[in-house]
Amino acid sequence: MATATKTGQLTLAKSITEALRRSLRDDEKVVLLGEDIGKLGGVFRVTDGLLAEFGSERVIDTPLAESGVVGVAIGLAMRGYRPVVEIQFDGFIYPAFDQIVAQIAKLHYRSRGTVKLPITIRVPFGGGIGSVEHHSESPEAYFAHTAGLRVVSASNPQDAYDLLRQSIASDDPVLFFEPKRRYWARGEVDLDPSDSLNYMKARVVSPGKDVTMVAYGSLVTTAKDAVAAAADDGVSIELIDLRSLSPLDLDTIEKSVRKTGRLVITHEASEEGGIGAEIAASITERCFNWLEAAPARVTGFNIPYPPAAVEEYFLPDLDRLLDGVDRVLGKPNSRSAWES
Repeated sequence: MATATKTGQLTLAKSITEALRRSLRDDEKVVLLGEDIGKLGGVFRVTDGLLAEFGSERVIDTPLAESGVVGVAIGLAMRGYRPVVEIQFDGFIYPAFDQIVAQIAKLHYRSRGTVKLPITIRVPFGGGIGSVEHHSESPEAYFAHTAGLRVVSASNPQDAYDLLRQSIASDDPVLFFEPKRRYWARGEVDLDPSDSLNYMKARVVSPGKDVTMVAYGSLVTTAKDAVAAAADDGVSIELIDLRSLSPLDLDTIEKSVRKTGRLVITHEASEEGGIGAEIAASITERCFNWLEAAPARVTGFNIPYPPAAVEEYFLPDLDRLLDGVDRVLGKPNSRSAWES
């Protein structure tokens, strides 16, 4: 039996680079499109070196026109290619919104299954890097709400590699959200294909018995800190990394909540209409008789994403996550005064 190929430590960004390299190498129909992805290697240098290795017909620098780039990807996919589009920053995706939700999400259904669109759209998302307006947003809920799209997000280098490889190989269109403030996080990465990984399944990061905490993307790291801090106070948290935002793996969350009786959901996006709202509603329907407290959401606030100088107050941090844990445990918390 062949042994696994280990790379040692890779950053999350470089694990994505390697996933792109392997996909380009394994399938000549895979092509990359995006602004500054070729000569510059991308603003985060994720595609650095791929132009030299695969040439300008497969690593394509595009104009600054997201709607046009995604439109070209649709045409390529209809001709049998597997385009991978990079949206340079999360806030730049809106000009392509119509192409994604009105065309990509619907063509397979509209054509009665005769047209497949194996398009992967990479989106660096979230805050924490001190960027200006339009460079730090969390638009994932728009796309998770849209039937016909798969939406995934990786929190660590290994998942980033595996999930991107599976996304590119999928015949379904995938929105691949990359937590930009975790690009430099390092981890061991196995570059052999993982046949056992299902990118639609959530991952139990750490088992627990008192509270279920659900996170994705950059906040999985923050949630790990909350697990450790709560353990010092004798509270056992079961942490779940969603990985797939659409479809949601509600079965894994339900199994955990039936054990713990309490649920905390966290994400950087605003609270109203977010992924957390869907999880809270669905798990309440499934687990009403097992819940000891109402699910708690710890999220960004319902305002436009703030300037970089004050984004630390917008992003959920360790203290706010622990406050959410206190809420579901019935301990004194930030809402105690007005809830009493």
